[in-house]
Amino acid sequence: MFDLELDAVASWIRGRGYATVAVQLPEGLKADALRISDFLSASTGAGVVVLGDPCYGACDLFADYKKHADALVHFGHSPIRPKDAGGDVLFVEARADLEIGDAVRAAAERLPKRVGLLATVQYVGLIPEAKEALEGMGKEVSVGTGDGRICHPGQVLGCDFSAATSMNREVDAFLYIGEGDFHPLAASFGTKRAVLVLDPLTGEVRSVDEARDRMVRRRFAAIERARSAESFLVIVCSKPGQERRAAADSLAERIRGQGKKAYMVLLNEVGPDALLHYKVDAYVCTACPRIATDDSARYSKPMLTVTEAEVALGLREWDGYEFDSIGSL
Repeated sequence: MFDLELDAVASWIRGRGYATVAVQLPEGLKADALRISDFLSASTGAGVVVLGDPCYGACDLFADYKKHADALVHFGHSPIRPKDAGGDVLFVEARADLEIGDAVRAAAERLPKRVGLLATVQYVGLIPEAKEALEGMGKEVSVGTGDGRICHPGQVLGCDFSAATSMNREVDAFLYIGEGDFHPLAASFGTKRAVLVLDPLTGEVRSVDEARDRMVRRRFAAIERARSAESFLVIVCSKPGQERRAAADSLAERIRGQGKKAYMVLLNEVGPDALLHYKVDAYVCTACPRIATDDSARYSKPMLTVTEAEVALGLREWDGYEFDSIGSL
């Protein structure tokens, strides 16, 4: 179902003469790790080491691979421009080979005249089929171009929905092709437009409205808890695609400007255990917004995004709530 392009990967390894190769996979592809290792070893003669730590995206590229191998093959994501690592890194997008025309035509009944199409990288190859199906149903279809971190028209990241905002004036709603809520929620908050989700694996079509309402209630509660905070821990992530030191410095300065305390901590992996030692009233994560929006229940203190911290500090109105985005770095 997902094309891992193993023949092309093996050809790349042989052509460059690599003796050792590191393989990095997201959690959803780790079940294929041993098969990939066997194939590449047999096809190239290279030694293969599988990187076992969690991988959340191209923003989580294992930058120190040279300590362990000559090259890195990163599966499941496209590079985040200009943060790719150069000639010794190969990105394999693991595109899905599916037919979704019937599901798209069924979804068309729930969509307005003007529709924008969005997808994660595994499913951007399905956008042309979806566009053709919708246009056959009389829709006006747009596919936007994102900023410098986005490789393909219509592609969205959880922290970068610029492909959606680029066509905001041209559409009245979006059809997102993919799984889960995080990416379509980011697009929904970022564009203030309705978003329908088409799961290409099941054919299910649903609105994000209910998930959006749940998230708004949780985020409002976290912000309200943090309004009385007198000390904040501002978290900076060292992952190549998530490091926002300038944003962290700016926020810490604004916190201190209100007579409150701001401390800064640098982490590679952000999690509850890593924060236990720091006795503060609230956390602000400048890394992936998903750490706050999806995992806040794991933390004993309010965990806020940058934009949410601005609301808690009175620097931004709740009515102006915006989903935190990283954008071009």
